[in-house]
Amino acid sequence: MTAPQRIVEVITGTWRAQALYTAATLGLADHLAAGHRTATELAAAAGADTDGVARLMRLLVGMGVFAGDEHAGYELTGESQLLRGDVPGSMRDMCVLYGEEFHHAWGAVATSVRTGRSGFEASFGQDLHAYLAERPEAGEKFLRAMNAGSSFFADVPRVYDFTGCRRIADLAGGSGLLLSTVLAAVPAAHGVLFDRPHMLPVAREHLTATVPGRFDLAEGDLFDAVPGGSDVYLLSRILQDWDDDRCVTLLTNVRKAMADKDSRLLVVERVIPDGGTGILPQLFDLHLLVMAGGRERTLDGYRRLLDAASLRLTATHDMSLETTLLVAEPV
Repeated sequence: MTAPQRIVEVITGTWRAQALYTAATLGLADHLAAGHRTATELAAAAGADTDGVARLMRLLVGMGVFAGDEHAGYELTGESQLLRGDVPGSMRDMCVLYGEEFHHAWGAVATSVRTGRSGFEASFGQDLHAYLAERPEAGEKFLRAMNAGSSFFADVPRVYDFTGCRRIADLAGGSGLLLSTVLAAVPAAHGVLFDRPHMLPVAREHLTATVPGRFDLAEGDLFDAVPGGSDVYLLSRILQDWDDDRCVTLLTNVRKAMADKDSRLLVVERVIPDGGTGILPQLFDLHLLVMAGGRERTLDGYRRLLDAASLRLTATHDMSLETTLLVAEPV
């Protein structure tokens, strides 16, 4: 590939992403699964323009998202199956969030790079946390999207031995997907999901459906205090949202809750690798700046945060989607 071709490929990446978003928001994969196989049929089912759908499907076939053509009929692929709303592991909500709020916020990426401040705030006039708190429907969409991008949760009980753990706390645990995944793999354990009040109803619904009778909900703020008494504390994609000082504050609160020297903290994050290999951590690093002024860190960066909170990094485990499980113990 020539240098000009490479530039064109990169700069049109947003167009590809928005084409995928459009397919997701129109429900084209669901309509195709229901038997609507031509552009005319898909457009009628989606309430869209036939010519627009035909041109969109032609592009998405070229991208490998769908298969077939207008004459023989379109078909689902492994990728487009994940755009359906009724399949396990659906990524439709993730595509919708990325195509709406995230896409709008990335329009201010140059502002973020110039100022070091959130592009989301520049675009929406308030920070992400306030935006989600004020809009229950957006908060639910955000949680569904986060769940769709969390296939690596299944790796946590695979790479870490929870044998002997009786109580597991998920801090700022959101919908409860990580906690339910771990509890399903550790039948003898009881879970605690700790989060802000507006997050708990979603967690209660999910945990009741998946691990009934095996969890408690605790309301509070990581920056104030963390409930004690657990063998293992989970902290998934939380440090990425905050600057170093705030991270040390919340980690210190976790350390205070870890009264038993045998307690462990498991941190799930994307670690920026040495040598520039792996693109997802670098992409999400800039994304976090745009969305909330956050950041991904190198392994040394996470080690420094843990050290400052009297925690010691003892192990790391690679997981899927370029994520890492960091294991820390009290000093």
